[in-house]
Amino acid sequence: MERGRISTALERLGPTWLAGAIAAGPATMGSLLVAGASFGYALLWVVVCSAVLGALGQYLAMRLGLLTEDGIVSVVDRHLGSTWAWVLVVDVVLAAGLAQLIIMKTLAEVSATMVASAGVDVTVLADPRLWGVTWAVILALGLAGGGYRVAELGAKVLVSMVVVAFVAAAFVVPIDPTAAAGGLVPAIPAGVDGALVAAGILGGAVHITLLTMQSYTMRARGWTVRDADTAVVDILSSMLGAFGVFSLAVFLVAASVLPAAGVDPATIDGISAAQTLGPVAGEYATWVFLAGLLGAAVSTLGGNTIVPPYLLADKLGWEQSTDDSRYRAAVAGVALVSAVGAFLGGAFFQLLVLTLAFGLVGTPFAIAIILVLLNDPDVVPETNSRVANVGGLVLFVVAALLAGEFVRGELETISDPLSAFVVAFAVAMALALLGLAGRYVRDRVSGD
Repeated sequence: MERGRISTALERLGPTWLAGAIAAGPATMGSLLVAGASFGYALLWVVVCSAVLGALGQYLAMRLGLLTEDGIVSVVDRHLGSTWAWVLVVDVVLAAGLAQLIIMKTLAEVSATMVASAGVDVTVLADPRLWGVTWAVILALGLAGGGYRVAELGAKVLVSMVVVAFVAAAFVVPIDPTAAAGGLVPAIPAGVDGALVAAGILGGAVHITLLTMQSYTMRARGWTVRDADTAVVDILSSMLGAFGVFSLAVFLVAASVLPAAGVDPATIDGISAAQTLGPVAGEYATWVFLAGLLGAAVSTLGGNTIVPPYLLADKLGWEQSTDDSRYRAAVAGVALVSAVGAFLGGAFFQLLVLTLAFGLVGTPFAIAIILVLLNDPDVVPETNSRVANVGGLVLFVVAALLAGEFVRGELETISDPLSAFVVAFAVAMALALLGLAGRYVRDRVSGD
């Protein structure tokens, strides 16, 4: 009987595992590898914070979703107004859109590298652009036809496999415990680059797409407030458990192996990064690493693709299901547009870090929205406890500070179009936060 209850509980897990699979994707892996190669163990404190704060963020988003039993955009639209709902939608679309392009670039280049490494004598098959278009079509057909459950199943399998691979390596490589302990002291090394990498690591777990998708994936699962205990187990097992172990293992292995191997973080690629698995995979390390990176990219794209359509459908009143042709077309459209990523220039490892850092810039606004709603008795029947609010404020402050450090670095190269876009986005988000804070104070004063 007990075994049956445990089996049933395990089968009901899922929404945060999808978020965990996205979090444990190639962007986070890239940030962790670049961090280890660049600064050794110095950013271990950020790695630990990312798992803890990521779980906290999912918990707050879970509470809002379960207590309202509605999508976050609908809740914002109903209680804060259409303008704020659109700000949230645009924020998510920009963050998820950039991630979609860069992760597709990663998937396309890894696919081409694997073909070239296999010695296939067909030049066109080693062209990343071909693979980008091919994967975009596969993604569109799979998600538009299969829906949420397909992405969720792949998420569970992928996160488990990746965790096992890197945990095994962590037991083999010579990790320096003294240096690792020193990395638990909060500090951002090397100025601008350190801020970028730190923001990238935290952005892997505390990201606007992960926070906003929670209410929709829970609804797809049919969860209500009666499933709160299951939701907590879901969060703890995926974000704090699987994702936390994955992040620590990847970072510690990278910090131990890559600096000693003389890997240049500015030019790190899939081949040099594969040295992290050399102690456990030997001559097959490159293949194992590239296959894992490819699998992570496929799974992450599957989860990331459905995020903008979920929010857009919620705002426009569509059914959030592939049964609705408009939603299905939006999913297919996001998937197909991602092929553009394969045509972008630059090294994908460095772009992956930038992607997460950019997403972190838009995340404090989403955290603030969630906290405002969770403290409004007209929105939820049970407002936040003092402990939950303190945790939420800590989450907001840490995300805002690391995002601010990243943006301050971008100011030094604002003449570059990408840096200028990041700064403009940050200014827009800062103004949105000020507007939201002003509305909250006004409502509280008028309520009193």
